[in-house]
Amino acid sequence: MKVRFAPSPTGLLHVGNARIAIANWCLARHRSGRFLLRLDDTDTERSRPEYAQAIEEDLRWLGLDWDEFARQSDRLALYAAAAERLKASGHLYPCLETEEELAFKREQRTRQGKPPLYDRAALKMTSDQLARALANGKTPHWRFKLSGGHVEWQDGVLGRRSVKLPSLSDPVLIRADGSFLYTFTSVVDDLDTGITDIVRGEDHVTNTGIQLDILTALGGDPRSVRFAHLPLLTDADGGPLSKRTGSVGLRQMRRDGVEPAALVGYLAALGTSADPVASMPADLVPDFDLGRVSKSAARFDTRQLLALNRRWLHALPFEAVKDRLPEAAGEDFWLAVRGNLDLLREARDWWEVVAGGIVPLGDAADAELLRLAAETLPEEPWDEATWPAWTSELSTRTGRKGRALYLPLRRALTGEDHGPDLKVFLPLIGRERALKRLSQAVAG
Repeated sequence: MKVRFAPSPTGLLHVGNARIAIANWCLARHRSGRFLLRLDDTDTERSRPEYAQAIEEDLRWLGLDWDEFARQSDRLALYAAAAERLKASGHLYPCLETEEELAFKREQRTRQGKPPLYDRAALKMTSDQLARALANGKTPHWRFKLSGGHVEWQDGVLGRRSVKLPSLSDPVLIRADGSFLYTFTSVVDDLDTGITDIVRGEDHVTNTGIQLDILTALGGDPRSVRFAHLPLLTDADGGPLSKRTGSVGLRQMRRDGVEPAALVGYLAALGTSADPVASMPADLVPDFDLGRVSKSAARFDTRQLLALNRRWLHALPFEAVKDRLPEAAGEDFWLAVRGNLDLLREARDWWEVVAGGIVPLGDAADAELLRLAAETLPEEPWDEATWPAWTSELSTRTGRKGRALYLPLRRALTGEDHGPDLKVFLPLIGRERALKRLSQAVAG
């Protein structure tokens, strides 16, 4: 088995790309196959080196590696040779219509109640007509002549699928500027590199029918490649998941502090009946099965992802995160705050509460309590017994209990209404800082 993940370095990866990459990698590893990372970078105007670098970084962040690597920009001679074979066999023909002329034709056919397909007018040109046009400076683009009939395959997720080729326009494979389109280069690469299984999004189903026709014209055997198309992701409301929404981009998720295990586990479970469990790709390999994926669209809900991220963080040991915490933060700090985190970056906010400057909160109605709290603040050293002993004394002397006692103290000491258990958090703040904050809260 050999699979490929073939992103275009014209932008950053999003969760839809990540889901495809994870599925391909897990399938290859489950079947002891090979995983090829191929950058489809023939779009020279939009491809950027920084995007190519970001793709590799984001895949490694997800826990993915690859056995082979290729760039389409390094393989142009291969595409040129394949194109010449298709021209010689009559499968690739030159067209001279401009974009404006093609748009006009489509509009006319639509008005006539016909599908806006290309009419193959270019096939009626004689060799003399073509030669004169070329002599006059015209530059053709090249279309692939689709065969008639249906292209069928047994899809690994969607079941039996069929594409009616006569209902499609002959696809452009080479632009007028000589650049090759993905529809063509992908087939050439898949044949040349021996790809056996193609796992991609459901939006490529029609494209698969076209590409199988091109593969046959190039001398390939359509039965040598298996396809599986994952239903597309929708947003939490069931609408299309926009690739342009920053919140579903991997780079933004990394900045926000989403853990790769949470994202991987969530994406792997989408569209299946399994409950998501935070996992790295290697953990998914033994039980990976594309057959579990539903044919229906799967909803990507950021709230569910964050809930999984929260559960993962709450169980992480200090050793797993120490390199991403503030330099002076120790294990006692991590164990105190991890249960209050949705995202790891929030740990820095709690470190500021421990070691930095905050604005203590205090109400006039609580001034007497806070004044007494400052007066009775125990001497150091502090440990987990300090908070319960101190608040017990305050409760006895003021008659306050529960929220009426604890909330004013928490707001004065941390500047927050909620947070870590003060039994373990107060010793981290320390007596000097606690006394200063209580005094500031009394002063209002």
